[in-house]
Amino acid sequence: MMPVVFLKPDRERSLLRRHPWVFSGAVAKVEGDPASGGSVNVVSSDGTWLARGAYSPHSQILVRVWTFDQQEDILEDFFHSRLQKAIEMRISILKESDQASCRLVNAESDGLPGVIADIYGQFLVCQFLTTGGEFWKAAICKQLGELIPNAGIYERSDADIRLKEGLPKTSGVLSGQTPPDLIEIREGHCRFLVDVKHGHKTGFYLDQRENRAIITEYVKDAQVLNCFAYTAGFAVAAMKAGASHVTNVDSSPEALKLAGQNITLNNIDPDRVVNITGDVFHQLRRYRDSRTQFDMVILDPPKFADSMSHLKQAGRGYKDINLLAIKLLRPGGCLCTFCCSGVVTRELFQKIVSDAALDARRDVRIIRWLSQAQDHPCGINFPEGLYLKGLICNVW
Repeated sequence: MMPVVFLKPDRERSLLRRHPWVFSGAVAKVEGDPASGGSVNVVSSDGTWLARGAYSPHSQILVRVWTFDQQEDILEDFFHSRLQKAIEMRISILKESDQASCRLVNAESDGLPGVIADIYGQFLVCQFLTTGGEFWKAAICKQLGELIPNAGIYERSDADIRLKEGLPKTSGVLSGQTPPDLIEIREGHCRFLVDVKHGHKTGFYLDQRENRAIITEYVKDAQVLNCFAYTAGFAVAAMKAGASHVTNVDSSPEALKLAGQNITLNNIDPDRVVNITGDVFHQLRRYRDSRTQFDMVILDPPKFADSMSHLKQAGRGYKDINLLAIKLLRPGGCLCTFCCSGVVTRELFQKIVSDAALDARRDVRIIRWLSQAQDHPCGINFPEGLYLKGLICNVW
């Protein structure tokens, strides 16, 4: 008999709208003894069946929904079907050249909460960030191996969110060969070396693919300041499109070492690129104080807030870097600014940038709104999945 999670009265509204999370505060009681990551039925206070999901006893999100179909059992065939659907979608929407390095499975938005799978050439890189994903890890890897020919599957379940699930961080080979230290991928006219074993996320910011292409429309002959540069994804795209000079700033010397390798890989004159290891906030202030100016400033910071409790502090951080960046731009310059904090809404992010422009006493116009690449879809009833927000602004 499958354990049952009973909701408190009038707490089923989000599930009726097919939102995949059940918070512990909405739960009245749990009948049975569910295993961590094991399947449970979720019912309303009067016993009406609502959903079936994975139980997470250590998380505020007590249940993450696998299915809203009562006839659908959570067995290996279930994962085969979900994975196949996700992969077929990427094949249908991506150019063939982009299918060699893309996101294949995007967690809740592909009906697989906490499960992420990216492909880099012959290797799959996966994250299992929730108890449900961990519980079914072996089955998911088996199904992935059958659906996508690969040389190996590597795990990067080393994100902090695992700790909130009561799971240890872990990484390593799940099947097949160990990936090489660096895997070369192509993105349009650009080539990149990716460290899937130690890099951020699964090694590369695949979600910025389309935005890297978009910014190239504004970089001709521009002097560019690329903040939080990581391994120079935006810098390489800008230089290949005709930027005159790029300054990369990042706190990680390892990331900037790989950035230098990516500059060389793309046959870019190293004299046109400067890599600065340091705190972006401090470097922006140095440029402000020295009255250094640029034609374009790119801000692609890490997540400043992973919960509502950090929202106020994060807002100050986002405003600070945007205020400084706006002040550094020559009249007619271009601000490309991003936020990947899911708790910061699109409307709030626009307000933050607006407040920064007001304090900088500059005239700023939004040219384009940007978001994550289309292989990172957002489930229509899972707004949290639309985490990446970006603005291209003209500054006078």
